[in-house]
Amino acid sequence: MTTPLISALREQVLDAAAQGRALRPHGSGSKDFLGLHLAGSPLDMRGAQGVIAYEPSELYLTAHAGTRLADIEALLACNGQMLAFEPPHFGAHATLGGALASGLSGPRRIASGSLRDFVLGVTVMDGQGRVLRFGGQVMKNVAGFDVSRLIAGSFGTLCLILDVTLKVLPRPLAQQTHVLALDETAALQRMREWGAQPLPVSATCWHDGLLSVRLSGARPALEAAARLIGGEVLGDAAADAFWQDVREHRHAFFAGAAPLWRIALPPLAPHLPLDGDRLIEWNGMQRWLRSDADADALRHVVSAMGGHSTLFRGGRPFDRELDVFEPLAPEVMAVHRRLKLAFDPSGVFSPGRLYADL
Repeated sequence: MTTPLISALREQVLDAAAQGRALRPHGSGSKDFLGLHLAGSPLDMRGAQGVIAYEPSELYLTAHAGTRLADIEALLACNGQMLAFEPPHFGAHATLGGALASGLSGPRRIASGSLRDFVLGVTVMDGQGRVLRFGGQVMKNVAGFDVSRLIAGSFGTLCLILDVTLKVLPRPLAQQTHVLALDETAALQRMREWGAQPLPVSATCWHDGLLSVRLSGARPALEAAARLIGGEVLGDAAADAFWQDVREHRHAFFAGAAPLWRIALPPLAPHLPLDGDRLIEWNGMQRWLRSDADADALRHVVSAMGGHSTLFRGGRPFDRELDVFEPLAPEVMAVHRRLKLAFDPSGVFSPGRLYADL
């Protein structure tokens, strides 16, 4: 069914394509700092708001792309449920479409999976004004080439996200956070050991000699894990505030002007031999680094350890032009170009946001 909003969006997209202009899908702007250029006129998606369908017993929710994440999370909380990937907001008015476009997941990623794992379906508008629907409302609908999850992390370069269907999960019956005084090497070793055991660890964070470990689940399971993990137990309010601060980058580590690198490494990767302040999440698989290191040198070290890196914040403008995302092999870039051509043949949506020549 064509709505006035869809008609208005289609008109803008087709007009931009005809005139060779660029458009930039825009919600609250909470993720504008990510990526390269913010090219094109903002195309305001906040008019697409509201939950379309929510079935607590079926564990799915469908909402318009402009719906605030905070409103979705409040609705789910009323029914004892949650977005298990804990998407970072980076702003009070962050939207569902922006969360999907950025593809970011929070501290619970190690236990529950990434945002991409919870996307069941999407409705989008391509660069020719066509409304396309992919996926469904249950996992069994996801077969063949999974376009729904392809949109996660695409930064608005392929299409307009109109609505999203997500799998939701029950909130844990109990949670408890333990804090241990450990250096980085010892913390990595502990996290590896715990990750190899059936423990209810739902988040880990190491910074400046302190390792915080969150346990989530049934009370007996937490009590058994607590005896193994040890450390000091944080009060519930302090623990909730801590994990919120880590998720939203309000933790003291994230303050300051030095370039912030997001580094993904294999589970067994050791200490990262680079200078700079660091914060470690996801049992060592996500490492944040504050460093003025040369991008090529940093990426050489990370690649040798089997990982990849993204310049998340900061850096001089000419650094960001070249260094934000990991350079792609020619054959991989060719796939990106074919996808861009299929979804957006006129190059209307956010040119240069991911790579300068895409």
